[in-house]
Amino acid sequence: MIPFIDLRPQNDALRGEIEAALGRVLDSGAYTLGPEVAAFESEFAAWCGVPHAVAMNSGTTALHLALLAAGVGPGDDVVTTPFTFIATACAIRYVGATPVFADIDFETRNIDPVALAKAVTGRTRALLPVHLYGQPADMDPIRTTAEQHGLVVIEDAAQAQGARYRGEAAGRLGALGCFSFYPTKNLGALGEGGLVTTQDDRLAEQLRLLRDWASREKYQHDFVAYNGRMDAFQGAVLRVKLKRLAAWNEERRALAARYGELLAGIGLEPPRELPGCESVWHVYAVRVPERERVAAALREAGIGTAVVYPRALHLQPAFADLALGPGSFPNAERAAAELLALPLYPGLPEDAPARVTAALAAAV
Repeated sequence: MIPFIDLRPQNDALRGEIEAALGRVLDSGAYTLGPEVAAFESEFAAWCGVPHAVAMNSGTTALHLALLAAGVGPGDDVVTTPFTFIATACAIRYVGATPVFADIDFETRNIDPVALAKAVTGRTRALLPVHLYGQPADMDPIRTTAEQHGLVVIEDAAQAQGARYRGEAAGRLGALGCFSFYPTKNLGALGEGGLVTTQDDRLAEQLRLLRDWASREKYQHDFVAYNGRMDAFQGAVLRVKLKRLAAWNEERRALAARYGELLAGIGLEPPRELPGCESVWHVYAVRVPERERVAAALREAGIGTAVVYPRALHLQPAFADLALGPGSFPNAERAAAELLALPLYPGLPEDAPARVTAALAAAV
């Protein structure tokens, strides 16, 4: 059996260090924010090459508060992709703004910069590209569009811890970078967690206020804010794991390269890495014919797969009010209908890509 994902080997190998880190938190008596979270923020900021990292209780909170810090609100439009997890668009709705979708480039799975530029109107306040599946969006033309129209760029880097675009780390490619540490992410907590990076001192201060009741001193609150604090246990665990993230990402890249060789050998096209980018392959999704039948055959062969994501956001009931029917974004709809994600994670057995590919060849 080859599961689609198995977190246990990774966590079991770190059990002693994780238990020691949790013990430090227990001994400290500081269970929310506190020194462990502050240390993680500093270490993650250095890892991304930015001066500020503000830890949150989830990636969704990171997106929500980043939009608020950027001044996005009612009456504004935010251009984003329809092929992503729903949190991206929900966060736009949380601040009272409207998500405006632009189709993707099918080969990279990320938002098409040309389609994004065409979606900008006089109501647009921000651009929210997603580094989907661990590959950075094509940021240079996106940033050019933002400069031309005076827009803020907010990265959804939830799946892209360690990804790089033309030498720059995800998280420093826009005004704000939003990360998730959900357990399945490349850098995963033992529960929920998120973070926002920025190079702007003012935005960093605003984010710290937004996540903690706008309180600079106890029982004084400057405005209506939120409880978005990271708990100290997650900060401590993430510090342990951050030391391994570069090696884990290299393992993912090696597995992706091996899959690419094997898939080419059976006539299936591997996912394409944008020139100048370093994907961290959070998800390795390939286009297969008759996806449901192929997935069932792989399951019978003891191989786990997943569909990430099976329905584009403009076709979700949650966004029915936008009145965007089938055919509105054909590339996103095609990706949702045809892509199948294969097992790829640190600790995957060395022979797994060959076994998966052989089963895939037989199924196809």
